[in-house]
Amino acid sequence: MSDSTPLGDFLRARRDALKPQDVGLPEYGRRRVKGLRREEVAMLAGMSSDYYVRLEQGRESSPSPQVVEAVAQALRLDAVATEHLWRLVQAPESRRWSRAEETPVSPQLLQLMDGWSTSPAFVLGPALDILAGNTLATALHEAFTPADNLARMVFVDPAGRDFYQEWERAAHSCVAELRFAYGHDPESRRIAEVVADLSAQSPEFAELWGRHDVKPKTQEGKHLRHPAVGDLHIQFSAFTVNGAPDQQLVVYQAEPATPTAAAFDRLRERAEQTLSADAEAVPR
Repeated sequence: MSDSTPLGDFLRARRDALKPQDVGLPEYGRRRVKGLRREEVAMLAGMSSDYYVRLEQGRESSPSPQVVEAVAQALRLDAVATEHLWRLVQAPESRRWSRAEETPVSPQLLQLMDGWSTSPAFVLGPALDILAGNTLATALHEAFTPADNLARMVFVDPAGRDFYQEWERAAHSCVAELRFAYGHDPESRRIAEVVADLSAQSPEFAELWGRHDVKPKTQEGKHLRHPAVGDLHIQFSAFTVNGAPDQQLVVYQAEPATPTAAAFDRLRERAEQTLSADAEAVPR
């Protein structure tokens, strides 16, 4: 019997990430494991070692709420990681997204994004696929071939290292966001496809994926560099789409009267010129 399950993999990764001193335990001599031992986690959680082993091996599929909370505390999980742990122990039918990843982007949302002429906006699927975007978002990502999936763009596309000026931060965030989506639907074929593809092409992605860090996409700043308009210091917000909880609307914004706002203006002009040239090239 294989002892590899989404829950077991997560518990092992979190256990490996802790040192005895992180949880107030003494460390004597040379250890054969890089993190905590199973029996140490069991002791911290107030349960038998055998029961905790069954959790990691997938032989205990319905732990009580008290057990889940005890394990979360023993592994020093933050609120987001604890929520992720809860999702992994839930039955598949209770997960919020439940195979909804092929929901099309609504016409109303497309129309809304098209009306934003000063802010790049795009819609992401659970596997970080770019499902749709407005004209400014297309112009912003013009260096990528293609601009199809944020994880692929960060780790595989050569343009990613120049575009994301804080590349390591972008890489960590990207993998943690993908892991967050995986927690909602561990059986997602599309997420599995993206993870397998990137793991084969990028050792850096494979290493970060194995850490099981979890973080949703929320709000923070980014430092980007567009090949035509230069440095961009932006703030972004991400919103869950009503009626399609598997989708997120991402909006990039610039502070008014800043070099980034001026760069967005130049980017919009470039996009309009491209659209005009394409229209004139269409045979009549």
